[in-house]
Amino acid sequence: MTPSVLSIGPPRLLAGLDRVARLDRVAHLTVHGSPPRLRADELVELAANIDLRGKGGAGFPFARKVRAVADSARRRGGRCVVVVNGSEGEPSCLKDTALLRHAPHLVLDGAALCAQALGAEEVWVGVTRVDVERSVRAAVAERGPQPPRPHVTRLPERFVTGEGTALVNGIAHGRALPAGRRVRSSESGLGGLPTLLSNTETYAQIAVAARLGALEYRSVGLPGEPGTVLLTVGGTRVVETPSGVPLPYVLKVCGTDPGQGVLVGGYHGGWLAPRAARTALVSRESLADAGAGLGAGAVLPLPASTCPAGEAARVARWMARESAGQCGPCFAGLPGLADDLDRVVRGGGERALADVAARMDAVTGRGACGHPDGTVRFVTSALTVFAGHFRAHALGGPCGLPVSGVLPLGEEEARSPGSPRTGGRSDGGRADTERLVVDWTLCRGHGLCADIAPGVLRLGPDGYPERAVSHVPGRLRQDALRAVRRCPALALRIQE
Repeated sequence: MTPSVLSIGPPRLLAGLDRVARLDRVAHLTVHGSPPRLRADELVELAANIDLRGKGGAGFPFARKVRAVADSARRRGGRCVVVVNGSEGEPSCLKDTALLRHAPHLVLDGAALCAQALGAEEVWVGVTRVDVERSVRAAVAERGPQPPRPHVTRLPERFVTGEGTALVNGIAHGRALPAGRRVRSSESGLGGLPTLLSNTETYAQIAVAARLGALEYRSVGLPGEPGTVLLTVGGTRVVETPSGVPLPYVLKVCGTDPGQGVLVGGYHGGWLAPRAARTALVSRESLADAGAGLGAGAVLPLPASTCPAGEAARVARWMARESAGQCGPCFAGLPGLADDLDRVVRGGGERALADVAARMDAVTGRGACGHPDGTVRFVTSALTVFAGHFRAHALGGPCGLPVSGVLPLGEEEARSPGSPRTGGRSDGGRADTERLVVDWTLCRGHGLCADIAPGVLRLGPDGYPERAVSHVPGRLRQDALRAVRRCPALALRIQE
């Protein structure tokens, strides 16, 4: 999908795109001018003065991230890396795609500025779409041999690819899977080096701010949240708006309204009821007060013509398929949650509603990455805002609305609920290429795995598994899966 772009207020990130579809190097310099060079302390000061936060979802202060990388690099002899996260595995979000397709040099300027300030050896750009890869590679060629020359790599187009450790693993090893443990990229990222990892819009914003200076950058937006924000509205249109603009105005400009509710922050985000949406501003503080979060900037209004309960169940099923399948909450918990939601929609009664609540409680806080918690956050919010719809369905009284599929799910939406889920293949041919992997940072030597799957792994004299990686024969795959699901420390995963 090619997003359309527009600006509400003075364009900055999208400047020049009213005249050309893509800013090549010459057009980029004509619109934006040459970027300055900054020292590391100047970069930290600039990011702090404009309160720049990561635009990928977590909203972590960029100045703290840069300072942490600089400090780690100093302790490691000055070596570090800069990584641009351009992987949008969520179909409801297209802002990174818009930037990298239409204004790639602004992103590369921001990455180069950071690399120069930190003395980074390499710059990497991770993407998932063929058209985005083509645009970024063309931009790199247009920039010539100036160091550090960015490397571009294309990774699988999946939701979990955008998780920080999954992106780093994908660039390093080709397997875009979360690490399964807490890893600070500022201390040990790509190649084990301190790594400045942030998303596409963050680098574009710092490139704009470096040219404008903090005072002019702060002339737009709220005093506490200066600058502009990129939003993806309805999964099709990318909008640049100053922070503080009323959310209903943004929707109106895009030809829509709050409808039955508005999902803000994407499929790890939260729903706003119509009343809350009509008073919300485009700001972290306002949306947090309303019970949602800006996240990665996805804004999805739900029209009156579709069933909220059915739409939420579709997304929950898709999110279960998009997991890495590395831990029990992802492998078993999320598919189970999707099954429970389907039973609610089909009239499963009070028991089905209770099962959903119990399943969410069992999943929360136990995942090897943030995907299970994010999915539960989405479902919890839907159950709250659309409580009447879910209860009516559960008690056998469907709302009478069709499930139109207005929440975009990409290529996976055509798959039926009975299709194999991630981590749940049953064909013996591919299963013979799989391995059972032990994460030693999590393993506590319970020994339960060897009791469940004795044909796959054995314990050593110390009570821990003999090997970190064990071959999984197709005939023993179900035993290995049970070992993964039942590991109390969530230290096992299956991978090809």
